[in-house]
Amino acid sequence: MKYVADTGRTYPLGASFLNGGVNFSLFSRLATGVELLLFADLEDDCPETITLNPEFHHSGHYWHIWLKGIKPGQLYGYRVHGPYVPEKGLYYDASKVLLDPYAQSVCRPPTYSRAMACEFGVDNVGHSFLGAVVDHKGFDWQETSRIARPLSETVIYEMHVKGFTAHPNSGVAPERRGTYLGVIDKIPYLKELGVTAIELMPVQQFDPQDVPPNSPANYWGYSPINFFAPHSDYAMDKSPLGPVNEFRQMVRALHQAGIEVFLDVVFNHTAEGGSDGPILSFKGLDNDTYYILDQNDQFTNYSGCGNTFNANHSVVRRMIRHSLRYWVQQMHVDGFRFDLASVLSRDEAGHPMASPPILWSIDTDPVLAQTKIIAEAWDAAGLYQVGSFIGDRWQEWNGKYRDDIRAFIKGDEGQLSAFANRLIGSPDIYLHHNSAPQRSINFVTAHDGFTLNDVVSYNDKHNEANGENNRDGDNHNNSWNCGVEGPTDDPAILALRQRQMKNFMTVLFCSLGTPMLNMGDEVARSQQGNNNAYCQDNELSWFDWDDVAKNQDLLRFTQSLIRLRLLNAGLSQQLNQSLADMLNSANIEWHGTKAYAPDWSSHSRSIAIKMQAPHSSETVYFAINTYHEPLSFELPDVENSHWYRIVDTSLPSPDDYVELGCAPALTVDHYQLDARSVLLLWARKGSDLT
Repeated sequence: MKYVADTGRTYPLGASFLNGGVNFSLFSRLATGVELLLFADLEDDCPETITLNPEFHHSGHYWHIWLKGIKPGQLYGYRVHGPYVPEKGLYYDASKVLLDPYAQSVCRPPTYSRAMACEFGVDNVGHSFLGAVVDHKGFDWQETSRIARPLSETVIYEMHVKGFTAHPNSGVAPERRGTYLGVIDKIPYLKELGVTAIELMPVQQFDPQDVPPNSPANYWGYSPINFFAPHSDYAMDKSPLGPVNEFRQMVRALHQAGIEVFLDVVFNHTAEGGSDGPILSFKGLDNDTYYILDQNDQFTNYSGCGNTFNANHSVVRRMIRHSLRYWVQQMHVDGFRFDLASVLSRDEAGHPMASPPILWSIDTDPVLAQTKIIAEAWDAAGLYQVGSFIGDRWQEWNGKYRDDIRAFIKGDEGQLSAFANRLIGSPDIYLHHNSAPQRSINFVTAHDGFTLNDVVSYNDKHNEANGENNRDGDNHNNSWNCGVEGPTDDPAILALRQRQMKNFMTVLFCSLGTPMLNMGDEVARSQQGNNNAYCQDNELSWFDWDDVAKNQDLLRFTQSLIRLRLLNAGLSQQLNQSLADMLNSANIEWHGTKAYAPDWSSHSRSIAIKMQAPHSSETVYFAINTYHEPLSFELPDVENSHWYRIVDTSLPSPDDYVELGCAPALTVDHYQLDARSVLLLWARKGSDLT
């Protein structure tokens, strides 16, 4: 088929549907020639080839053409000619079909082969990723928009799109399992749980085949090959426009339910690996622009994944900003969590910068101003910036919170001071920032590491199923199996594990900061001791919906804590108040087993805190005993009121958590708190608790 062609224009980049045709624009700095390939369908191995004339279709570093009659859904790719000199960091290979970095929909044919893209000179037509033309006009958002909920009212739920509904027992129709539409079917569960935002593990198009030789598949998705397109495997509709439409349907439905959508975005590396990796897109377009190379023009590896994206190069920085704006403006997402965000602070030589342009561009971008931006403030090469990440707008995954809370609750010595700091917003980390208490994203578990159930069930990782002889994954987990490694029928150990999980939940939702819950922790999901299930696309990683009924007690307990946090001023945090101001106005008192006499010694395994919420008549008392024997806590006085017991994790259900209006009043001045238990008391001045 012959197309009516015109010169086209350099901007916007990508494939843009306009004026009855499509404008194609591609950046490739050293290309000597470019061919645009138009595919009839995913099975097409003989696409129509349109050679771009350098005289008419080349301006500066951009190749462009406008073709009349092409419609949304058109599949396309590029062949790019240029020097192939790996020793100089150049990987142009015209035998490879390259994916447009700005493609807004990406399709992967059944015959896709990562291996073929690794071999120089081997034509991989019919075996490559393809872009698809997208037109966003016409989608009905039904008057929904981004929610812009304050972080002080936010509870985050980290979720894997496929893993949430892929299990056969999910109750989702078979064709919708593991899809964006499957998430819609489970919104009632999320509403009942009480979370206010879901943080989706990567949904930018990734390469499922990007795994070590003996590993099954890339399940987590931390291996992007495009930053604009929603991952096509998560769509029920396999047509070129299916993933875009279904992702938007999911966001629309979540917004209608009052739930925000955050994306876990990976701008620190791509699926193209190092020198022996495939040529899929960036590497074959302009390798030394898109990646940080060393002084010998070879790939650096600050990401731990074979390459490092050159985020502070002007071209790459612009693309990242365009990507984020696209997800906000066209896909209506509410925020982003940046994987290994410290990589983005490195310059083109790999050195950390005090004021990285890309991070400040994100921080100050007006389109992104009302979004949440969360940094995983470290990288794989030893750069650790928790507490020192740039700017006031950035929140941080607080890895120290996870480590210190785990260590103290399992009973380690010398952890009390660190635990106390984590409980009150980590002032030792964040006070100097003059930032809000919500800067700290508090979590006990996340996708990377043990689940909560496994934290209390395993001393050691068990990653044999990953095919790497248990060498992968972190060896330092701060976990304790409560006496037996893995599954057991011992009722005493099972009871202790249940109590420990409730202890973790209570601490998480009573700490200052923004809480994040890992998918399935509320129903004691287990990965059988696997703390690096990145390649386990199976029931080991999926949400087991039988757990909802099996672990209804923990679910009820978690729901209650979330409701308590969100609906009562006693545990809320003022949006425009700094952590320093809040701590100064909260009337914090530290106590031990004796009132007003906390034991800060290294062997101490108990602490209590009394705090009056700012601008409130409510006061809370929180005590934790991680000792192996019961301890009696002398209760401090509370003016014109009684203490009411809300939480005692040592008590059997339903007395472990009692709603505010039903909470029993204490008439004693001491409270006997069982071993390895947490206590939460509440008081309201001048009246009974109602």
